[in-house]
Order: sequence, then C-alpha cells, then structure tokens
Amino acid sequence: MFEEKEKNQRKIIDASKIVFFIGFLVPGLDRRFGWSSVPSELVVFADIVFLLGYVLTFLAFKQNSFAGRTVEIYNGQKLASTGLYAIIRHPMYFAQLLIYLSMPIALGSYWALIPFLAMPAVLVYRLLDEERVLLKGLAGYKAYCKKTPYRLIPFVW
Repeated sequence: MFEEKEKNQRKIIDASKIVFFIGFLVPGLDRRFGWSSVPSELVVFADIVFLLGYVLTFLAFKQNSFAGRTVEIYNGQKLASTGLYAIIRHPMYFAQLLIYLSMPIALGSYWALIPFLAMPAVLVYRLLDEERVLLKGLAGYKAYCKKTPYRLIPFVW
C-alpha cells in the first residue's frame, strides 16, 4: 500500500529502520543500567520540541495535500509553495529532524543521541534524492527551488 517505488528511497528507509531500532533499544538499556541521568527540565523541554515537530508535520500535511511517506508524483499534483513551504522546501523533514533529535532526551537518555545523530544524514540523503525526482517530474519545481532557496533549515540550508 505504501511501497516506495524509488530504489534509492527504499535503501534510505531500510537504513533509517536500523537507526530507529537501535535508537529505541539504547534508551531502554540506558534506563535499565542507569547510564544517563537527564534532568527532568531537559526532558520536558525535549517533550515540547518533540510536540512542535508533530505540530509542524500536521501543518505540512495540511498545506500540501500531496505530501506522503513515499516519494512519487501524482497525476494532477500541484506544487505547494505557500505557508511553511514558502520558508523551506521540505518542512516535513525539518519537523522530523526536531522529532528525531529531541526523542533521545525526551526518553531520558544521552546515549540514545548517538544513534539518532545519524538521522539528519539519512534525512538529507532522502531529501536530496527526493529533489532529484521532483526536479525531473514536477512542473514548476525548478523555479520554486530558486524562489525558496532553503531546503531544510531556514536561513541556513
């Protein structure tokens, strides 16, 4: 049903599954063996950042009815270029970045940051491959890239 058609995207998803599994295994081990002691204030802050990531994901879906978990271009697809998409080209990936980087601290584990620090690289690779697909098949995407220069982080990249 949600099968990724792009070969590179399938590889990226497989890599992210491994990172994700390890990223959730480590906090459990950390808790069991007491490796970290994350202050509750920092956990609450991470919870807020995590929630912000989900709110931004919701907004990205609301502003782009063609957004989804697979990279493909649909018949009649229109380019989303307003709202969050006027600031950065991939607001959903930005939201995921917030979620992935806040998750280890929200789970009370400094050690879980190690596997989750691989997720930005995975997201960047997925984003660049997705842009290759969009440039090839979505009308107006090249002009949109010039108009909205930042891919992932506002005013940075």
